[in-house]
Amino acid sequence: MLNDVETYLALRRATGFAMMNAEYLLKSFAAFAAERGQIHVHTQTAIEWAARGPSVAQRDARLKAVCRFARHVRLEDARHELPPANHFGARKRRRSPHIYSAAAIDRLIRAALRLRPEGGLRSWTYATLIALLSTTGLRISEALKLTVADVASDGLLIRETKFRKTRLVPLHDTAMAGLGRYLVRRRSRSEDDPVFVDAHGLALRYIAVKETFDRLVGRTGIAPTAQRRPRLHDLRHTFAVRVLQGSSVDRSRTGAHMVALATYMGHVNIYATYWYLEAAAELMRDIAVAGEEFIAEGRQP
Repeated sequence: MLNDVETYLALRRATGFAMMNAEYLLKSFAAFAAERGQIHVHTQTAIEWAARGPSVAQRDARLKAVCRFARHVRLEDARHELPPANHFGARKRRRSPHIYSAAAIDRLIRAALRLRPEGGLRSWTYATLIALLSTTGLRISEALKLTVADVASDGLLIRETKFRKTRLVPLHDTAMAGLGRYLVRRRSRSEDDPVFVDAHGLALRYIAVKETFDRLVGRTGIAPTAQRRPRLHDLRHTFAVRVLQGSSVDRSRTGAHMVALATYMGHVNIYATYWYLEAAAELMRDIAVAGEEFIAEGRQP
């Protein structure tokens, strides 16, 4: 079975998936099956192996990894069984995001400009970073990996993202102008230099950005929602929700809006984009109204 695992991993990696965790899990499962003299996936064996996970969520993830592998190898050898993917009954729940108001984002940027030393590069770095995240929906990891060479005349080149994809993120003229002003202050010497740097000229580290951002949230008095503190990553969620709120209300174009947003944000799965419809009450209300109208029309003779 190990050869089948290696072939499967190579194929998935060729399509852009890292498969690091999957490699660990599938090789562990292959060894577990080999100890039982099995060369094919057997449902009971897969369940017993997955049950070794310390939590329901981990047991569910282990079994689903085997299921994805089994679907692949069954195409050539039907002797592989396909375990029930929902055997452990785990459900992944995404926390509700904090959606920042435009006024709150303005307060965060102004607070960043007051960071010590006031007027120094550090204050401009954080103000520009917050502004860029809020106007592009970039992942913080993507922003921190940007180099000067990635800032092009037509947008930002985002290389090797979360799903090992590269994409171009167009910028509004005002966003490009703001980033340009920061780069003038930044005084980079090489196109390989990171865009956002610390006091030593090194690329900003995520933990430093998170800690600083959390302090700025506290200083600006942005209140939590649903007992959850506003997070740095919620700037990405805010961008997506605001884009959907500003999109045409023409329902025939909703699918096109979602595909465009998914591409812009670098989502590998469209379901990750549709999740944003749940983040604002007015979006859910629009969906409910549209659904009621559809049902009502369908009942008409």
